[in-house]
Order: sequence, then structure tokens, then C-alpha cells
Amino acid sequence: MPNGSLATLLQEASHQDGHVLNWPMRHLIAVGIARGLAFVHASNMVHGDAKPQNVLFDADFEAHLSDFGLNRLTVATPAEASTSTSVGTLGYVSPEAVLTGEATKESDVYSFGIVLLELLTGKRPVMFIEDEDIVKWVKRQLQRGQIAELLEPGLLELDPESSEWEEFLLGIKVGLLCTAPDPLDRPTMADIVFMLEGCRVGADIPSSADPASQPSPA
Repeated sequence: MPNGSLATLLQEASHQDGHVLNWPMRHLIAVGIARGLAFVHASNMVHGDAKPQNVLFDADFEAHLSDFGLNRLTVATPAEASTSTSVGTLGYVSPEAVLTGEATKESDVYSFGIVLLELLTGKRPVMFIEDEDIVKWVKRQLQRGQIAELLEPGLLELDPESSEWEEFLLGIKVGLLCTAPDPLDRPTMADIVFMLEGCRVGADIPSSADPASQPSPA
């Protein structure tokens, strides 16, 4: 793939204050990954290792999923051993998959949620230590009303009155829904595509998990 992986793109963005990836591009990438996983699930398969390294871009920056958990079939190097598990990569793998050793559609959804939050905030899961993780960090910022803290540096220019701002908030909401502790509370990848393409999340979502209910930054 001529344009490398999402991991490389996010790394380049972090060194250039995020300006490598504007909002339309980030949104397009999120929708592309969601569509890919929805297709996999519709084919009655599970990816098992969704993470930025496994999202590759063609010449038109269209996202393609790679490595359907193939790392489980190879012997990890010492450097990889600390981050890889039999069901995915630490930081992206769901808690229940770690416990059961089984990758499911629901664990794929969790992994997608982590990738989405990383894409939106620029925060990598490995940046957090001990009891902290990217999901808890996002929720804490929302509880404090500090939505501007969630914005990756390249997105700070988003207008709080714009449709792009609404799309960003929707993305955060979807990321939190995907990473719900109970796998049964997570949406399907088909639902996620539906939401990210601009449709509203159902009214039964608790307001505490709804960033759209939080004030916009000054």
C-alpha cells in the first residue's frame, strides 16, 4: 500500500501538530475502517487484531484492513511479546477477550473504539499507565466539561458551531459506545457505520455518555 499505515500517519501527525491529518481525512478514515470491519463481520468472520498498524492506505488514502490476527500464527519477537496476546494487541484488545482468549465481533468493536478515540484525540493507548486508559481519560475530560482537551492539536481550529464539530462529538460518543465494559452493550459494526455516516445515535443512550450534552469550548 503506497501510503503506509494509520500508525505511521498518526506518528507523522504528532510531530507536525496534527496538521498532516485534517478533520475530513480523519472522518473518512474512521468510516473506512468501520466499513471494512462491518464487511468482515457480515461475512461471518472476526478480524481479531484491529489497530492502527493494521490499517493500510492505497493511493487514494482509502483504508484497507490487513493482518487478520495472523500475528497469532507466528512467534513474536521479544520486543513484540510484551504487547501482543493471543487475541490481539494490548491497549486495543477488549478486557473479556484477554480473560477468555477468544476474539469475537464484540471484541473487534471494542478494538475499533480504541482506534477511533486514538484517531480523534491523538492519544495512544500506550501513553497511559496503571489504572488509567484512553477510555477513562476521555470520560474524565467529558465529566469536567473540558472537551477542548480531547481535541488532537491539528483539530483545535474546529468551529464549535460547525457540522465538523458535531461529527467530532459523534465520533467521541461512538468510541465510548464501542468500548462499553459489557460486550452486549456495544453497537454492531453495521450500526457504527450508520452512525458515523451522519445519522444520530439512538435517544436511549444515557446522557452521561453523550458528549453532545457537554458545553462547547470557549
